[in-house]
Amino acid sequence: MSVYTALLNRSVAAGCSRVWGAAPRPLLHIRSASVAEPGTRRSDDEQLWEASSFLPFSRARIGSFFQETPVLKNPFLEDALLRGYLRRHLPQGAVLSDLCAFGERVAIEVDKWGRECEVNPPRLVHFDPWGRRVDHIVTSPAWKRMKDLSAQEGLVAIGYERSFGEWSRVYQMSKLYIFSPSAGLYTCPLAMTDGAAKVIQSIGVSWPVDEAFSRLTTRQSERFWTSGQWMTERQGGSDVATGTETVAVSQTDGSYKLHGFKWFTSATDADMTLTLARVQDRTGATTPGSRGLSLFYAEVSRDEDGRLKGIEVQRLKDKLGTRQVPTAELLLDGLPAHRISEEGRGVPCIANMLTITRIHNSISAAAAMRRVVQLARDYATRRTAFGKLLRDHPLHMQTLARMEVETHGAFLLSMDVCRLLGQEESGVATQLDTHLLRLLTPVVKLYTGKQAVAVVSEGLESFGGQGYIEDTGLPGLLRDAQVLSIWEGTTNVLSLDVLRCVARTSGMVLHAYFTHVKSLLAGVSSVSTLAPAVKAVDGALSQLQMFVQEAATREPGYLDLAARDLAYSLARIYAGALLIDHACWKEASASDTYAALRWCEQDLCPVVTKQARGCYDPSTPPLDSALVYDQPAQD
Repeated sequence: MSVYTALLNRSVAAGCSRVWGAAPRPLLHIRSASVAEPGTRRSDDEQLWEASSFLPFSRARIGSFFQETPVLKNPFLEDALLRGYLRRHLPQGAVLSDLCAFGERVAIEVDKWGRECEVNPPRLVHFDPWGRRVDHIVTSPAWKRMKDLSAQEGLVAIGYERSFGEWSRVYQMSKLYIFSPSAGLYTCPLAMTDGAAKVIQSIGVSWPVDEAFSRLTTRQSERFWTSGQWMTERQGGSDVATGTETVAVSQTDGSYKLHGFKWFTSATDADMTLTLARVQDRTGATTPGSRGLSLFYAEVSRDEDGRLKGIEVQRLKDKLGTRQVPTAELLLDGLPAHRISEEGRGVPCIANMLTITRIHNSISAAAAMRRVVQLARDYATRRTAFGKLLRDHPLHMQTLARMEVETHGAFLLSMDVCRLLGQEESGVATQLDTHLLRLLTPVVKLYTGKQAVAVVSEGLESFGGQGYIEDTGLPGLLRDAQVLSIWEGTTNVLSLDVLRCVARTSGMVLHAYFTHVKSLLAGVSSVSTLAPAVKAVDGALSQLQMFVQEAATREPGYLDLAARDLAYSLARIYAGALLIDHACWKEASASDTYAALRWCEQDLCPVVTKQARGCYDPSTPPLDSALVYDQPAQD
């Protein structure tokens, strides 16, 4: 017996005595050379390799246990809230059957494409083999399939066909809600495509963008175009008024050529784009500020040598998440373009685009939350820990329930804004509805963006260490969620946008808000099971009204400090009212009631809570600065 065999016998026997209580004895019996074929003798390594087949951990010496993976099932059939909401508001069989079939396709086919987009991100090829500059952005075949799918399934078209009247946007966004977590971030170009179509439609211009509008909203994959959104430059993101340096030089035929540098251009492989620039006068001068900005339409095309016309792609951005989407830095060097807004009216023209893209952002946030909850829920039926399934551990189920409550709130917030948009586009919106849409769009976007990061992060914990492993696909959910609180306005930027909205309408948007929340509560006050929730929302609403009245008398800057907490208060109170309203629907489930009650147990009006602590006192800003830039004490 070799030394290796003896050592192995001793170690295995000792392990067995500890684990199984067996008496120490050799487990390996190495056959003697006489058993081998005539004229051969097995080496010690060969004998050890053969002997290992008798062990419970053979060859690679891994255990026999393999954890079952979470399974993505039809996301439409797995989402009781979505199905209940649609049965209540849009019960047409055609819609429900289409979403069910699409959900099955997402689970079986599309989700694999999304994973392929993640593991094969876009790359930039600057030069061809002979040294000519081509600036080709190479994307995966799955990315191209996503484009065809988007056209065929009408993921943009549904919103403009309006086959279901004022509920067409809810139908469209429900489909995107199912698609988003499996889309490989193709929802990003779809959001900008939808936004561009909305702008073109609202401006009402014809040539040359009438053909573009047709292509942006078609269901024919061979004609379908996507649009970019090239607004951000080196100096600023949201501050386009002072941050836009791109200039537009007029041509004799009425067109323009654009010269500038775009710092972030998402979905740079798009077929066209809308962008802002400053028109030069005859002396080469431009008008500063937002009044100098005009909106331009440009097609992305190549010359006969394969070079981009008027564009150089400097590099692709290396991002934390959304790696599937080609985001680039572009040098515009004579890009042919057409002005589609009145000169100096570019910023007002993109307001409709921001409404659309922010709603898309909210839908993506709610969808990310729903997906991680669905996977965690399935995993809890497959993973055993400490002698029982995760679903049988009360603390684990409490955590999943809290995630579900947040998902309920985010979904109803997002869908209500879709409802308001559909009413406005169909011409049935009242003045109250229009004010409500203007106020809630930034509120819902900022709130759901923060919710998504928190819920998806919590969701990853439910998978333990596997939630941190890249090839499970789970970490990508968190990385991609992080962009939702940044793109189209950070939380602070949108909070200040809420204040501007209030100021520009002389408070009419808040009047619409208070009126609508009260109307939602009025019809449910007799439902005893929801009494605690109704009391909580009603009390928070009264507190918020008093805060607004008092804040109007304070010194300038007071509301700026309160803006973030004010936006959170608006979101939480409104979501509470929507949850209560849905729980009172005649076909609502016990889960709907539970979600409403649990939601309303939190602090619904943090702006009043923080005010009571003196958080908006004029002395706070110097103290904040002192805390952030604290200096070490001097000897």
